[in-house]
Amino acid sequence: MTKDYAKQYINGKWIEGHSEKSLTNKDPFNEDIIFEMKSASEQDLNEAYTSAQQAQKKWSTTAPGEKQQLLESVAQVMVKRKDEIIDWLVKEAGSTMTKANLEFSVAHRIVKESASFPYRVKGKIMDSDIPGKENRVYMNPKGVVGVIGPWNFPFHLSMRSVAPAIATGNTVVLKPASETIVTSGTLIADIFAEAGAPDGVLNVIAGRGSEIGDAFVQHSVAKVISFTGSTEVGRHIAKQAGEQIKETALELGGNNVLIVLEDADLEAAAESAAFGKFMHQGQICMSINRILVHNQIHDEFVDLFKKKVESLQTGDPSDEKTAIGPLINRSQVDRIQKDLDDSVNQGAEEVLGGKVEGNLLHPVILTHVTNDMPIAKNEIFGPVAPIISFESEEEAIKLANQLPYGLSGAIHTKDLHHGVETAQKIETGMIHINDQPVNDEAHMAFGGEKDSGLGRFGGEWVLNKFTTEKWVSVQKERRAYPFFE
Repeated sequence: MTKDYAKQYINGKWIEGHSEKSLTNKDPFNEDIIFEMKSASEQDLNEAYTSAQQAQKKWSTTAPGEKQQLLESVAQVMVKRKDEIIDWLVKEAGSTMTKANLEFSVAHRIVKESASFPYRVKGKIMDSDIPGKENRVYMNPKGVVGVIGPWNFPFHLSMRSVAPAIATGNTVVLKPASETIVTSGTLIADIFAEAGAPDGVLNVIAGRGSEIGDAFVQHSVAKVISFTGSTEVGRHIAKQAGEQIKETALELGGNNVLIVLEDADLEAAAESAAFGKFMHQGQICMSINRILVHNQIHDEFVDLFKKKVESLQTGDPSDEKTAIGPLINRSQVDRIQKDLDDSVNQGAEEVLGGKVEGNLLHPVILTHVTNDMPIAKNEIFGPVAPIISFESEEEAIKLANQLPYGLSGAIHTKDLHHGVETAQKIETGMIHINDQPVNDEAHMAFGGEKDSGLGRFGGEWVLNKFTTEKWVSVQKERRAYPFFE
């Protein structure tokens, strides 16, 4: 087991990258350099895919009990190394202790769910209209899966593809995010290695997108590309994969709403909004982007919400009392600040102002926001809470559906049946009644509509994503053909 995570992991070996360029890994809170490493070249990428292809031939025919045991061992290693995983999430991704522990828990559940997959890959025997024929449908692994990890929930969202893909008989080449090389890549490889994964089953290639990004997607060995990230990059990946008729699993951006109806429990709604907006500084695809509040309760809700947010501590993510830590880098702070300033110039009002300290952006609450302001129409990915007032439920639904995203959402109301009826009218892949949008359960369908992605992760849905079905018919008695009757 290696502790030098500043390397590539190919075919069970830790090696230096062969690019002339390097990658720098920084702590987003204090901007200290954690390490520098040689970037992967196309030669490294090709070796990783070749190793995965060769390993997949044997891994696909490995007994389901052995596959299950590997995933169970991964889960055990994770528990043993939990403190290390948490520490890396804090110092590399800027995760607060609360967020890091939550991320560990959901990743662990993904691995445990994946351990059930080897025995859930089932075929079918079906009748035929042709006399003496038996139809069989076999469910087989796709082959080699290319996974591109994100930086916001790096450990969980990379593991969400890696564990199910391997459990279903595929092998994986994982490209971690450059901001979180360890938690979205090399640490995962080290855990699988300790758990006993055969060489080549999981390979990790850390490299610049400008150098190996397109080649990663276009490589002929990759049968599926799983990507979690921005809609802009996802659209580029989908285009490249489409040109090669290649399967994709895309979980992209969101512009999620929390709708507070007139009959809502405002105390509960305010707590939901504070958690769903400010968990991990709002750097979650499911984070609340817009809070829609009925005008009859608007002022009361704003007062309650402001009090909840003012109680949240901003600062060092390693401090267990900290609720809001740093953004991943300075460019994110600058981007959000521009949208914030432009929106204020267009009429938004700051109820709570956010000072900037390095990569720390203290929480901001805005009222008098409209859907066409940058802070509302763009995905924020930061600790800014725009509040939009509405007069009728029909207006709220229109506001929610007006923008091109459809990932998650939430509705607060005391009438649960009506809440479900309203939820059915929101164009989104996931929505939660009397909760907030940041929900992820390993056995549930996770994914979005419209510009928020393609396909579903979780449970039986991801099982279908990483397998393919083959029809094999068996003619058990001589068939009579019309030509020869």
